[in-house]
Amino acid sequence: MLQMSKTAKGGLLAIVGFILAFMYIPLFVVIINSFNAAQLSSWPIQDFSFYWWEFAANYEPIRLALLNSVIVASAAMVIASVLGTLVSFALNRYDFFGRSTVNLLVVLPIALPGVVTGVAFSNTYSNFLSPIGINVGYFGLIVSHATFCIVMVFNNVFARLKRMNPSLEEASMDLGAGLWETFRLVTFPQFRSSFIAGALLAFALSFDEVYVTIFTAPPGVDTLPLWILKEMARPNQASVVNVVATVVILLSLIPVYVSQRLSRDDDQR
Repeated sequence: MLQMSKTAKGGLLAIVGFILAFMYIPLFVVIINSFNAAQLSSWPIQDFSFYWWEFAANYEPIRLALLNSVIVASAAMVIASVLGTLVSFALNRYDFFGRSTVNLLVVLPIALPGVVTGVAFSNTYSNFLSPIGINVGYFGLIVSHATFCIVMVFNNVFARLKRMNPSLEEASMDLGAGLWETFRLVTFPQFRSSFIAGALLAFALSFDEVYVTIFTAPPGVDTLPLWILKEMARPNQASVVNVVATVVILLSLIPVYVSQRLSRDDDQR
């Protein structure tokens, strides 16, 4: 095992501490400012209050934005879970012409800048589909989110399938179980944790997405991150924005934490 001197350990800890502070202190400031009684964000805070939390809870545009975020993220998660799992099985179990190309195309959307993806979908909807009478509307927003969420499920399920023992499925079929029964009782339980972890990460990724949403959201439809972006141009709304940003931070932590726990449990098997 590699041994490090005390000086090296101290230097490494200092670097890690600096990076963590650089990443999380701004989030901490946002959370603390959500309890600022002043209408404008300030530091240090003179007076604490739950007023802006109560205001946000009863503010209809925020409720609608939250509902839209949950609906879009949930629908995108379902689509990504189904397609990501199917692609994982296809690439893991079969060898066919263009296999590497399909793998690249599945991973590519997450590597592309969100602006590029958003512009591509916006042009497709407005220049190709709308002229022939197809108005995708809300569904188009969901599809655009699902495209870059597929890779989250794909990566988790594909990695797990590579570690699975195919002899268990063969034994199940030899004992008389059909294809669906084997999948339900033998195959799926082996990659279930990875599947759920990928689905939760897909939900979190869609819930936080801004760039693609800007270009593909129908008129009058705001998700929570999009609402925050629009309200940032209004200084007198800063305190409410801090509340909503805090909610987004907390809601994003839940699926990420659960997916990490599931992935850790899956690796220990």
